[in-house]
Amino acid sequence: MQTRVVTLAEQGPPSVMRVETVDIGAPGPDEVQIKQNVIGFNYMDIYQRSGLYPLELPSGIGLEAAGTIEAVGAKVTDFKPGERVAYATAPCGAYAEYRNFAANRVVHLPDDISDEQCTATLFKGMTVEYLLNRCYDIKTDEKVLFLGSGGGVGTLAGQWGKAKGAYMIGVDGGQEKCDLARQNGYAEVIDFTTEDVVARVKEITGGVGVPVAYDPIGGPTYEQTLDCLGPRGYFVSFGTTGGPMPAVDPPILQKRDSLYFTRPTVATYTAKREDLIMSANSVFEMIRSGGITVNIGQRYALDEAVQVHADTEAGKTTGSSILIP
Repeated sequence: MQTRVVTLAEQGPPSVMRVETVDIGAPGPDEVQIKQNVIGFNYMDIYQRSGLYPLELPSGIGLEAAGTIEAVGAKVTDFKPGERVAYATAPCGAYAEYRNFAANRVVHLPDDISDEQCTATLFKGMTVEYLLNRCYDIKTDEKVLFLGSGGGVGTLAGQWGKAKGAYMIGVDGGQEKCDLARQNGYAEVIDFTTEDVVARVKEITGGVGVPVAYDPIGGPTYEQTLDCLGPRGYFVSFGTTGGPMPAVDPPILQKRDSLYFTRPTVATYTAKREDLIMSANSVFEMIRSGGITVNIGQRYALDEAVQVHADTEAGKTTGSSILIP
């Protein structure tokens, strides 16, 4: 089987990505071959491409796609040709027209969820599911701080948190992203370009601070996020879009009223197949029930992989971006 695929011979700026035609052969005994209809774009792709996350080169890129089963391996019993499926997990290589992929990391795609809805939401949605339900189970009326509230994960988190009854407080920069956050479940949105984030959080919480803060930014917001937490608060660091995190000094957590710090990843929370299926089905049910609304801000062709990376790093995108092979 010949397919067009985006490859990396080296890591670096968006320009290191190349579109090539390769032969992927038949699926292995435990694999399925997927005709990919829509590919999801995630900030993790930038980490892979830039070198923040080491890769064995040459490599593909991307973690998420939805499509149709073309063929199945000899040992595969849970899937058959013609079925709609999706995945949002390693190994990377989703930027492709066709792909052979481990069957035990693939999920069935319900008839009432479109390919575009799925790929704009599944990886981000499973991230939100584990963050708000399992890493820290947010409660009704609890004040929750979420940085990057106008981005793809942030807008889903605002909706999901509101559906759980939490009082969602967003942080982002500029009127457009702050307005988008307000439209997606956040009761309060702090514009870090014009407002003092810590002062506003203390004002909103009556001087106490929040019980949990979700921070995908990293180094630039580390001290700020610590200052926003109340006693025994949880600092959930799940990204470094702004730069690497400093070393966490345990005595600092003690002195700041017994704080908790965690650096989780969706890979751990979906490592078991039963957790993968549960998390994916939770996302599908939230879409189905209207708890979350899919916001596709941009569509790119596979040949425009360089552009989606450049646009995202330049802060020109809103909501989710998808690639159409």
